[in-house]
Amino acid sequence: MQLDDTEERVLLRDAVAALAADHGSEWFLQQARSGGTTDALRRAAGEAGFLGVNLPEELGGGGRGVTELAIVAEELAAGGCPLLLIVVSPAICGEVIARHGTPEQARRWVPPIARGESIMAFALTEPDAGSNTYALRTRAEPDGSGWRLSGAKHYISGVDQADAVLVVARTGTDPHGRARLGLFVVDTDAPGVTAEPIPVEITSPERQFVLTFDGTPLAPDRFVGLRDGALRSLFDGLNPERITGAAQANGLGRYALAKASRYANEREVWDVPIGAHQGVAHPLAEAYVATEQARLMTARAGELHDAGDPRAGEAANMAKFAAGEASLQALDAAIQTHGGHGLSQEYGLAAYWGAARLTRTAPVSREMILNHIAQHSLRLPRSY
Repeated sequence: MQLDDTEERVLLRDAVAALAADHGSEWFLQQARSGGTTDALRRAAGEAGFLGVNLPEELGGGGRGVTELAIVAEELAAGGCPLLLIVVSPAICGEVIARHGTPEQARRWVPPIARGESIMAFALTEPDAGSNTYALRTRAEPDGSGWRLSGAKHYISGVDQADAVLVVARTGTDPHGRARLGLFVVDTDAPGVTAEPIPVEITSPERQFVLTFDGTPLAPDRFVGLRDGALRSLFDGLNPERITGAAQANGLGRYALAKASRYANEREVWDVPIGAHQGVAHPLAEAYVATEQARLMTARAGELHDAGDPRAGEAANMAKFAAGEASLQALDAAIQTHGGHGLSQEYGLAAYWGAARLTRTAPVSREMILNHIAQHSLRLPRSY
């Protein structure tokens, strides 16, 4: 495992950090609160080659790996600009189509994603299925000339910014009574597609939607991957999602700790900086330790995924778990360090709490991660 960044990765970190600084947390939060978008930052990141750094060069990407995309996600978040759709468009959709799509599909959809010119959302979650993917009800049925898609997906990020959605749908039932799954690229303006916003208490420019399909017609070339091998294709996208999601959480932790450390050095009570008091310093130090541990686990997960190592799934889950816990710990300690200012808009901390808290729940809950680790790593009896 590469414990220290290579020279190339250091340059990537510096370049992404500089781009985030050009926009900054005040700009990001203003867009989030006003109903604006972060298109300007996304386009700049795409033009610089950051968004497609993990995708094949022949498809317009950088030819590197998820390790590098995680660096992009982390540094943007550390600069106060966490772009949620990095975790979705290049990490899930770009990876899945590049790996499992036909050459025609890859040439059609991957280059615009790599350049940041197009966003592809991802639709898996359903209210009656929860974490049980085999219980999905959204169904794709052959209609002679292609497919008809019917059903509904909940908490789908960024549909209003996306040109298309990669949808996981039921195509039949296997001999064990479980769903056979398929992956379909669906244009957001296709017939029968409607999107209804879900109000959430998170300050973010990326909004959540209920996405409904009412007999949406799909051409045969909209099916991605093997007819009965969609689950394997899906997991080739979910590991990058967890790795980049962990990286973004790590960046939020770094952002919070940087602000808290600066404030603790500048704010004086009883003629000394408050950072001199262990009651202030120790929570920040503990959060720093947790954040650095999460960053190491995230780097390991990225390296394993890029190497095609089967241990990548376990590592991606552990990275996501560690980063979700650490980012919330760091943000909480930073808010407490600022006292009453920690909840003010001026200091730009409390607005990120919802995003940090979300990392304990999505894209996979901490409970399901612990179930996975207990069963597959510790060989304990299956609990679900």
